[in-house]
Amino acid sequence: MVQEFALRIEDWYGRNGRDLPWRHTRDPYLIWISEVILQQTRVAQGMEYYLRFVSRFPTVESLAAAEEVEVLRLWQGLGYYSRARNLLAAARQAVAMGGFPTDYDALRSLRGVGEYTAAAVMSLAFDAPFAVLDGNVYRVLSRFTCTDTPIDTTLGHKTFRALADEMLDRRRPALYNQSLMDFGALLCTPSAPDCTACPLNDLCLGFARRRVGELPCKQRRTKVRHRYFTYLLLRSASGDIMLERRPSGDIWQGLYQFPLVESEAPLSAVELEKRFPDSRLTLLVPEITHQLTHQLIHASLWQLEPRRVASADATCSFSETTCGFWADDAQFSALPQPRLMERICEKIPHMFGRDE
Repeated sequence: MVQEFALRIEDWYGRNGRDLPWRHTRDPYLIWISEVILQQTRVAQGMEYYLRFVSRFPTVESLAAAEEVEVLRLWQGLGYYSRARNLLAAARQAVAMGGFPTDYDALRSLRGVGEYTAAAVMSLAFDAPFAVLDGNVYRVLSRFTCTDTPIDTTLGHKTFRALADEMLDRRRPALYNQSLMDFGALLCTPSAPDCTACPLNDLCLGFARRRVGELPCKQRRTKVRHRYFTYLLLRSASGDIMLERRPSGDIWQGLYQFPLVESEAPLSAVELEKRFPDSRLTLLVPEITHQLTHQLIHASLWQLEPRRVASADATCSFSETTCGFWADDAQFSALPQPRLMERICEKIPHMFGRDE
């Protein structure tokens, strides 16, 4: 059954697999970049970022020489910005090692490179017999074998790691891994999988037992945290914008934003006036929501106009987080920002000299 499983999904892949740019190379550096970008990112969104990123940084040496602010700017909109910082740190590690690693243990020693990424790079770049185990693989294998061990447990990881290794086509690991990942992404999907068109439906235990919709199983459900962000747009007499850099230890570390007041609940105009009694407040962007994996951000933007207009060399006394700095519209646009900031600015492009 193991051999038949591999043969059928590889045959399916030959007819249905996606034509992706990173599948036309054996360069481990380029494959690594694609794998990191595709963590928590759909292929359709990641494609543009991949092409732009490798155009700017075609080699590990070019990435290692980059400034963090440029890497973050290219990454802007992808989220999970620790991935971008880890890429830069890992590239510098690789250069210090003499070049991009070509063995599994050396790959695993790079910052941010886990079991899955190392297995993917080794198999896709070198056709080495390493089985990948990601969300798509968990889903396909759990349904095919009707294994209901929760995948978010130590036992679940151990069980599916052994199963993935057992099912691996060791003669053609690159082809097999790409086939399995596309099979999960395109056919054996999280919801409404097309089981009637599946080439494995006569062997799939989950299908036979009518449990496809229940698998894979998870033990825990993470509670969504609600956060309330009130951004403040403050301009100097010369028209510069007050910005601040987000601190470490929280989402969007190191990215730039308007001064922010975070609260336990939405702040009303009355409450804001109490906080800033010597200023005039104007609501520019009413509440919009921004979904992260385990957080839901409720954000609004108010223009804050002090009675005595701040000068361009003043420091920020309005932020409750970090000290701010002044930037003109062009500098503001060039700095890496959370996607939420982009969405807010898209609501009022005329405020920043941008076209509608």
